[in-house]
Amino acid sequence: MSEEISLVTGGNGHLGNNLVRLLLSKNHKVKTTVRDINNTTPFETLDCEVLQADLTDKTALLKAFKGVTNVYAVAANFNMWAKHPKREIYDVNMQGTQNVFDAAKICGVKNIVYVSSVASLDFTKLPADVNNGYNLDRRNWYYNSKNDSDKLAIELGKTYGIRTVVVLPSAMIGSKAYKLSYSNKLLLQILNGEIPLDTNITLNWVDVKDVAMGTYNAMIKGRNSERYILSNPKHTSLQESVKIAAKLYPELKLKTPKKAPKWILYGIAGLLEFGSKLTGKEPLLQRHYLDMFYGLKQDYNITTSKEELNFNPKSSKKALEDAFKFLKTHNHKILA
Repeated sequence: MSEEISLVTGGNGHLGNNLVRLLLSKNHKVKTTVRDINNTTPFETLDCEVLQADLTDKTALLKAFKGVTNVYAVAANFNMWAKHPKREIYDVNMQGTQNVFDAAKICGVKNIVYVSSVASLDFTKLPADVNNGYNLDRRNWYYNSKNDSDKLAIELGKTYGIRTVVVLPSAMIGSKAYKLSYSNKLLLQILNGEIPLDTNITLNWVDVKDVAMGTYNAMIKGRNSERYILSNPKHTSLQESVKIAAKLYPELKLKTPKKAPKWILYGIAGLLEFGSKLTGKEPLLQRHYLDMFYGLKQDYNITTSKEELNFNPKSSKKALEDAFKFLKTHNHKILA
């Protein structure tokens, strides 16, 4: 009987690289796919096969999936903004999901753990729970892509007879990281004193290593077609996050950001969006994002994940402290 091979898509990303390291530590034979084959730094000293494959390139995925038993579908376009969001974000994530499952079916892959996001949960009932159904808010193309690709993954798993387990992480932070993720970038802005206002948009911080372990356990013991939330139960406000950094590093003299009324933030967001049309760069704040999340407490029911996946993440406070320490020491390497 041939040895089982596990493949991680997007192995140079934040979660992907931590997952590769976890699998290797448990003596699994590991392959991983990346878009940029020349970016070798995340794999130095790691005994895994690195292959070039873009999610939109089914031929490359077929080559990579040959002989693979378990696929961790981690790679995705994680951008909240683009000049042409439907084409650049939504279409890429939907087509990428289709390609992964098509290639897996052809290559005889037995199991897929598909990494979705809490973005695909219904936030009208809190704490958010997978049993509440999907996010009905269609104002953001990234959220739309996670919502619809989550459904597509489960449908394709059933159609193709591939055991498919879906995991939904919240805002992942911490080490190791070889480029700045959205969440780690926000923490670096906090350390740099670049948060002048509290937008009243809460976050649910979770350590990326806990998510990696939850994802691994989903492969080992997750139920077919089940969705598992990998987050902390309670949200953290921006003010609380800054206070934790300020206590950790008093020499930075970080000031707690003042809360601003929604109408002021709305005006600022409008100006930033206008500026982004001229610069082509993502605005720091968007009006529809305020409409979706202003005042929302991002709390989640993780009971099923705890009971079935032994998911027991470190607290948001501890995750923040560890992530701040990592970024304070290593951000020059990440940004290099």
